[in-house]
Amino acid sequence: MPVRVAVVDKDLCQPRKCSQECIRFCPIVRGGKRAIYMDEQLGHPVITDLCTACGICVRKCPFEAITIVNLPSELGEDCVHQYGPSGFKLFRLPMPKLGRVLGIIGQNAMGKTTIAKILAGELRPNLCTNSQVGTEDIIRFFRGGTELQPYLTRLYRGGEVKVVHKPQYIELIPMYVKGTVKDILMKISGNEEDVAKIAEKLNLTHLLNRDVNKLSGGELQRLAIAAALLRNADTYIFDEPTTHLDIVERLRVAEAIKDITGGNKYVIVIDHDLAVLDYLADQVVILYGKPGAYGIVSHIKGAREGINEYLNGYLTSENTLIRKEPIKFRVKPAPRPIQREKVLLEWTDLTKRLGGDFELEVKAGVIHRGGEVIGVLGPPNGIGKTTFARLLVNELEPDSGVVIPHGEVRISYKPPQYVRDLAVKYGDKTAREYLAMIVGNDFMSKIIWPDLANGLSLTPLMDRELSSLSGGELQRVVVAGSLLRDAEVYLLDEPMAYLDIEQRVRVASVIRRIIEERDVVALVIEHDITMVDYLSTSVMVFSGEPGKHGVAQPPTDLRTGMNEFLRGPRCDV
Repeated sequence: MPVRVAVVDKDLCQPRKCSQECIRFCPIVRGGKRAIYMDEQLGHPVITDLCTACGICVRKCPFEAITIVNLPSELGEDCVHQYGPSGFKLFRLPMPKLGRVLGIIGQNAMGKTTIAKILAGELRPNLCTNSQVGTEDIIRFFRGGTELQPYLTRLYRGGEVKVVHKPQYIELIPMYVKGTVKDILMKISGNEEDVAKIAEKLNLTHLLNRDVNKLSGGELQRLAIAAALLRNADTYIFDEPTTHLDIVERLRVAEAIKDITGGNKYVIVIDHDLAVLDYLADQVVILYGKPGAYGIVSHIKGAREGINEYLNGYLTSENTLIRKEPIKFRVKPAPRPIQREKVLLEWTDLTKRLGGDFELEVKAGVIHRGGEVIGVLGPPNGIGKTTFARLLVNELEPDSGVVIPHGEVRISYKPPQYVRDLAVKYGDKTAREYLAMIVGNDFMSKIIWPDLANGLSLTPLMDRELSSLSGGELQRVVVAGSLLRDAEVYLLDEPMAYLDIEQRVRVASVIRRIIEERDVVALVIEHDITMVDYLSTSVMVFSGEPGKHGVAQPPTDLRTGMNEFLRGPRCDV
């Protein structure tokens, strides 16, 4: 018998807005019991073991909240955890190795954070049973000569494994921790010399006297990583340690994590940046399945082999296709267009001083029509990339120089705001109402809407309030709003933040396709160098000293720009 996974997504399910057609049309009633019934306590329908996977309820649900799938029967013995009746199921756990960095790759809502919590001892797996599961049952479940059994034995029985878990949502840190950066790190370490060393390693020295409430997202991330590294632990788990960090800071963090690996340490890293994982991890596991419904942990693979299989979309040892199309990068990038008659926007040498301390110099440049996507790269944060964007959209006036539009040039700008700010400001609005507010009530009649709705998986989100959406879901709505505007220039600042790898590829593909079809131009400021390479036809490289002086080179072809960026003095970590 196959393993049946029947999931009702409580976030998508809206029983008050429908007549509960999933229950009304279910044909299975045995002994007075239905295969699907409304659980008033949970607030959504529950699918029972009577279900025959006929699929009627899946088709009848107006909110696409129900998933039913049959999996191979051998997976039944590997079910590790389930979140309540008709909830998400996780199959298998990865085996961390002493002295090795284990990378975990996979989409959001596939069980990565669940794995982190189980291996940290914060969540006891229920083995997908309704009965009470004790410590001995869990340890017995993982017997069979793997490292998981002795690891969990030490974790549960004697508390012999000390675990440090760097959580995913670092924006919450100021709510629970008060004081300066130095105060916080000294409370953990108590050794001023150790604090100074980790501060230098993670570029926090100049922030030691700054209050935690005044830190940016990237600074909070580095503080959280420093706090984790200062603890003397047996297991270190880092959940998305590169979010909000620029490219060089990502390499700096990777180096710091590498330094703690040794013969008696377990290190687990969950991240969406494939370049960082390739640099950092010794081994990887891939999570595949259906987001929000079930996740399956692949066998452990070497880092290069695993990342290549992930990009190909086919797992050899499992004989499983996880994606219809492989992700391919251009070996020979196309040359940058130089047709003068297609010039859309140009600028002379520009300068802009901000706050008396920072000055940006922009070398004269030009951008063209014709589907050009310009990736904006700069190793450090605070180097002027967002300032340049604000100069182009006239939010700031240059101190010298001028921006010259050729004809009427409309610009659609997605600022680098935390998407959580959007949820606070418009939290009571649904995604549909938000898009109608910023684009117009007829946004669904636009020719690109089907592309956006499918490519960014927007349909299930349309009737949900922004306050209920995750960071990745909010990001997709915001990017869609920017692309739906009629414009000649699309300026997207950090459109990949909060997105998992699959979503980044889909968003990049949608941006590139829409820009090419509209014969317009996009400037994309992004820290994921893999996605910049995948998305861009040309690049702008920024350099200088963060917070003091930035220099922006004009747009150039992809190969030249990437080589220039990688030769930069701050890319020698």
